[in-house]
Formats: sequence, structure tokens, C-alpha cells
Amino acid sequence: MMVLQGKVALVTGAGQGVGQGIALALAAEGARVAVTGRTLQKLQATCELIQQRGGEALPVVCDVKSLASLEQCLATVLAHFCGLQILVNNAQEVPLGKLDEVTDERFAAGWESGPLATFRLMKLCRPHLSGGGCIINLASAAGKRWDMTGYGAYAATKKEAIRSLTRAAACEWGAEGIRTNVILPHAKSPGLQWWMENHPEEAAAFVATIPQRRVGDCEEDIGRFVALLCSDASRYVNGQSIALDGGQAYLG
Repeated sequence: MMVLQGKVALVTGAGQGVGQGIALALAAEGARVAVTGRTLQKLQATCELIQQRGGEALPVVCDVKSLASLEQCLATVLAHFCGLQILVNNAQEVPLGKLDEVTDERFAAGWESGPLATFRLMKLCRPHLSGGGCIINLASAAGKRWDMTGYGAYAATKKEAIRSLTRAAACEWGAEGIRTNVILPHAKSPGLQWWMENHPEEAAAFVATIPQRRVGDCEEDIGRFVALLCSDASRYVNGQSIALDGGQAYLG
């Protein structure tokens, strides 16, 4: 039995990596998926994978830094699928580097594509999610590093603000039947894969800090858990930050 049969999901940044893995996993459980992102070719490739497996998907070009683009994206999804039950905020540009290396422009892009886009899209989708909808936001465990050198701007835009917005939505909208949670994943996205291949010694040291000694698979480890979190089997899980990282981070 497919646990998300009859559900409609909107996944941002679903043309590759973690977003693609989540879209594939949601579709595998019966959800019809709006695959959104900036590059149509990548979105179409994800939709083709879903369709080859017997699922239904719609590619929707969207720039999450633009409120008008987010509004048009949602309107397109609602017109096509006539509803929405699952929102996954995944897309984000992230500012990497030490504080003196990160420009105002890169930090602003991280903020606009991360916390601000998450804030905007949650509010836009809220009326359609009421009565049993689910929001999954993506953040990072980088803010829990003992040495934040090179990760300050990244963690600020990728983690703490999004976790706070998630918790607030869970508390404020829970009575409406909307559950909101945040996941903090490690997964072999194209970016991480590139870094591991080009910095093998650092990558080996990084993997050694993961108790399970491996980086997660975008679909099998991250996507499948998101599908579970969106199902009725997780209907009492709300407002939580959940690390999907093989045991690396301690969030207590």
C-alpha cells in the first residue's frame, strides 16, 4: 500500500540531489509531485524518472528568491493538481567560507533563498494545507559544530533561522491540522560528491566522524524518511528537528 496515495506534494530544488531524492521517494509512495527549481531541463529529468516508475509529476520553474515566482509556482501547482497536502522547502543557495570571505551579496542570497523563501512559501501554502497538511523544511547540523570556522554564514542562513520558523509554524498552525518539522541531512548531493572526490583526505576524515561511517543516499536514506514523516504513521510528530546524518550530530 502506498501511504501517500492521493496526496499532492510541492518540492523545491527537486532537479537534483536531496530534493530529487525526496521527490522520487514521495512519488514512490503515491504522491503526485510538483518538481520545482530554476533549471527546466533538470526538473524534466526528475519528472521523467518519476514517470518511468509509474508516478505523476509536474515540472515548474521557480526562483525561490522571488515572491512573485513563488506565488506563480503555487498557482500553477493548484491549477494542475487541484490541491496541496505536502510542502518541502529544500532549495537554497548557501554562503560558504570564513566570515571575511563571505560577501554581503552571498550572505543575502543565502538569506533570501533560505529563511525568507521558507517563510514566504509556508505562509502562501498554509490555507491549502489546513486540515491535514505537512511541511518539511531542510536545515543543517552545521550550527552544532564545535569549531564554526568557515561555517558561520552557512549555519546562520541554513539552520538556526529555519529551525525557529519551523518550530513557530508547528506551534501556531498545529491546531489547524498542519504538522511542520525540519530535517538536517547528510546526503551525497552533487555538491558533496564533488567535494569528496576532490578532497579525499578531508572527506575520509569527515566520514570518520559519522558513527555509521557513510554519507546518506538522497532517496533511500533521506527521501524515504521524508515520505514516512509525511504519512499518517508520523501524525503525532510536530515541531521537531531531526538529524538524518548517521548519528553524527547531537541536538540535545
